Amino acid sequence: MKEELKEYGYIINNILEEYLAAKEENNRLVYEAMQYSVFAGGKRLRPVLLLATYKLFKKDITNALPFAAAIEMIHTYSLIHDDLPAMDNDDYRRGKLTNHKVFGEGMAVLAGDGLLNTAYELLLGEIVKATNPLVVAKAAKVIGNAAGVKGMIGGQVADIVSEDQEISAKDLDYIHAHKTGALIEASMVSGAILAGAESQDIKKIKQIGKNLGLAFQIKDDVLDVIGDQKEMGKQIGSDEANEKSTYPKLYGLDTCQKRIQELTEDSNKLLDEFLPQSEFLKKLNNYLMDREN
Repeated sequence: MKEELKEYGYIINNILEEYLAAKEENNRLVYEAMQYSVFAGGKRLRPVLLLATYKLFKKDITNALPFAAAIEMIHTYSLIHDDLPAMDNDDYRRGKLTNHKVFGEGMAVLAGDGLLNTAYELLLGEIVKATNPLVVAKAAKVIGNAAGVKGMIGGQVADIVSEDQEISAKDLDYIHAHKTGALIEASMVSGAILAGAESQDIKKIKQIGKNLGLAFQIKDDVLDVIGDQKEMGKQIGSDEANEKSTYPKLYGLDTCQKRIQELTEDSNKLLDEFLPQSEFLKKLNNYLMDREN
């Protein structure tokens, strides 16, 4: 699994380098800021999920590569903005200084904006040149919805509003399902749509993505409490310092660990229906449950 994960990472990094190469001297600085955060490390989880889901239905992933690059750009833009003093005010991300600490707040905002807009340029470009533009547009719309106010931004808004407050389990589920889960779910669903999956299979993939997204965020909450700062590459305890509502705070660590396992097992049962093509995704699912960063 780790070798295949490394191969996916190599492919994704190559396509990102191609799309993020500075084209003009006047915009070189913003490209440097964009590249800094994109290539600062990270799991490439969302593009990997997109490509691996696509491969459940089609072997050649060439047509999915621009979508994989776009979704990583969207994810990275969200991290740049999330780290800003007006948001979480973090100094480190993936073991390196955050974007605004290196390039300044103004350039960090523009780097995030640049990544988001470049992502949409890629998606629109794929629609224009597609032989079946409706299918490609449907996949792009899934990503757009997940990144917008009905998805990730909506989750961020609810997260900010809930700071310093006691919130219900329902509200916490909303935050996590939208702030983190929406883009993870969209990665898998858009990959399935692009590959021409049947509607019943897309429905199953959607549930897998929903489970995986929630399990991933609960695990992040847990690691913010018990994780190793060196392993994590960022400050531990930031959720508590920012007085954020989290699963460990609401339910306790033991209940969180059980919930992560339940969600992982539920996803694996659904992935069994796509064997043997889903073997990698099953192993990745288990790896994410046991990760330390």
